[in-house]
Amino acid sequence: MKKFDINKKLTGFKSPKFIVNIILILLFTFIFTGILVSKYFFFQTIVDSNNISKETIIATKDIEVTDNIKTEKRRIEVANKVSLVYSPADDIYIKNNLNEIIEEVKKIRNSNNTEEEKRSNLAVLFDIPESSYKSFVFSFFLNANEDILNKVFEASQKTLDSVLNEGITEKDFEENTLAKIIRRNVETNTTNNNTKVVIALLEQVIVPNMIVDEAATEMARKNARDNITPIMVRFNKGDVIVKTGEPVTPVKKEALIKVGYNIQRINYLGILGILCLVGIGIFSVVYYLKAFEPKFLNRRHLSIVASLAVFISVLSVLLPPTWSVFILPFPFFAIILSVFLNSRTSFFITVTLLTIITLSLQFSALAMSVFILSVIVSTIGMTTIKYSRRFDLIKVGLYTSLAMVLIILCVYYDLGIGRLGQDICAGILNGFFSGIFALGMIPILENTFKVVTTFGLAELGDYNQPLLKKLHEAAPGTFEHSLRVSNLAESAAEAIGADPILARVGALYHDVGKIVRPLFFVENQTYSGIENPHEKLTPRSSKMVITSHTKDGITLAKEYHIPEVIQDFMLQHHGDSLASYFYNQAVAQEGVENVKEEQFRYTGPKPNTKETAILMIADAVESASRTLKDHTQEEIDKLIDKIIQDRLKDNQLSDSPLTLKDIKVIAATLSRVLRSVFHKRIKYQEAIEDIQKKEKLKQEKDD
Repeated sequence: MKKFDINKKLTGFKSPKFIVNIILILLFTFIFTGILVSKYFFFQTIVDSNNISKETIIATKDIEVTDNIKTEKRRIEVANKVSLVYSPADDIYIKNNLNEIIEEVKKIRNSNNTEEEKRSNLAVLFDIPESSYKSFVFSFFLNANEDILNKVFEASQKTLDSVLNEGITEKDFEENTLAKIIRRNVETNTTNNNTKVVIALLEQVIVPNMIVDEAATEMARKNARDNITPIMVRFNKGDVIVKTGEPVTPVKKEALIKVGYNIQRINYLGILGILCLVGIGIFSVVYYLKAFEPKFLNRRHLSIVASLAVFISVLSVLLPPTWSVFILPFPFFAIILSVFLNSRTSFFITVTLLTIITLSLQFSALAMSVFILSVIVSTIGMTTIKYSRRFDLIKVGLYTSLAMVLIILCVYYDLGIGRLGQDICAGILNGFFSGIFALGMIPILENTFKVVTTFGLAELGDYNQPLLKKLHEAAPGTFEHSLRVSNLAESAAEAIGADPILARVGALYHDVGKIVRPLFFVENQTYSGIENPHEKLTPRSSKMVITSHTKDGITLAKEYHIPEVIQDFMLQHHGDSLASYFYNQAVAQEGVENVKEEQFRYTGPKPNTKETAILMIADAVESASRTLKDHTQEEIDKLIDKIIQDRLKDNQLSDSPLTLKDIKVIAATLSRVLRSVFHKRIKYQEAIEDIQKKEKLKQEKDD
């Protein structure tokens, strides 16, 4: 377990590089905050802290603004006038209750109890206040003729059906209109006295059978609200919008915004809040990169992010109040960061920037939601593009454009058809031009910040590049060797999840230094047919000539403006390994005690990325494979294992992030590719002769 070295930590914090980085981060924080805060001071502010106008403002053009307060008041009035919407409930329960009461009345009537007991039982069954009406109803139940009683019961059931069909609501009970409704539905042949009994029966069982439908009522009210046309206030050119000393109403605020005035104010506490928000956002991005993408935590990549963030924030501040916020190029920001970083990092940084700008400039949550969802589409689309086809960037822009339109339509409400059309047009233009602008900005940012993207690598891999053409002309053998190595390196990189395009392009350029003295390298001597010039040199001189091709490559790379990431392949593909052939020659000539290994080693450095480590192995394997007499799988595997073991024993891969699993996969991949290169062929002439002999024998047999 490693011990925590506090002195080492403190030394790191005090290092000049760390201090400079902190100063740059603080400087960017204050610049970014200043840009966002300037929104509140950029246009003339004409409203004081008490919401009183400082001067008289006259409309410079014809404008219309919505009086939201009056419009909302009107909508509330109309919605409150909408009647409740009822839906029928199940009536079986009510009808069953009536039948049960009728049966109970019959039981009480036919019981052997005294009349007083019968009346007492009826009182339990019927909730009727003490009155002559109650006495009459009870006397009717106990003393009426059987036929008349049955007719009353039958009339009650028919009347109940009519009442239920008409519908009873809570309002009928609250307004005490139930008796009137029952009386209106009693059969015409029922006597007035019998009507009282029917009413008494039905009042015991009838409950509201029309229930308020909350959803339908709310929908009706919403429809009524939506049908109200917004109340507009018009200011013609030359009209006074607000006078000096006059309170600025919401309508007049909207009018002032439309003529270009800023009516928002901010105090020192607000400025401090924005500063803290920006600081938290920057800290989050730096911490994210350190934790998940440390390869992007360098000044070049951070400078690209900072420059684009400043560009987007300036556009956000300068956006006229009458323009749609959906014109702001956040999808462009996400697309171009996906090219220079990766899609996951791009999404995190874009959402962080969007949050800071939205909160600082008080954009709507609706706009933020639309942008976040469209950025998801952009970053996912960037994971599917092929970097050999630049048109794929424009396709991502088109997908983003379509997504923005659909999302705007999904979340839009209560803003009017005109505003909807403006936002849709802004979304279409934003997405479409995001891909086009990104396509144009990539080479500018690459050249400005010296960061090569996959698009740039694809261009560098073109064989018509001047330096590759020069390599082909001056050192054709080296060029062919580089092509074979690039094929091996690309396959191996793809197999372990490294960058195959970077590995291929790096392999193409790794030996360009041999252009300076091409005939000193064996692969070029066969093209010229000359004898080996090393036979006239001492081992030490030969070693200097051979090992110098790495530094010569750097000189040529700078002359032809080859990016540093490719220059690493030139310097690192031999690491600080031993030029063993010339070392052994020197030992034979001078004696082992007079020769030191350090004198015959390359200058390094060792490979420090997966791609450069792959190149070191692939370069050695390709060269050595040409010396094999038998290219069987067993011989090829032995050769690859020996080369890898030699590099491991010499600690040439100690600085690279390759794992043992990666090395195993690389070995298997190189073996497979080499076997496909050295596949066996039939001897065509002999094969033709065999076929001819077989056909002749067959013909003779047939004859």
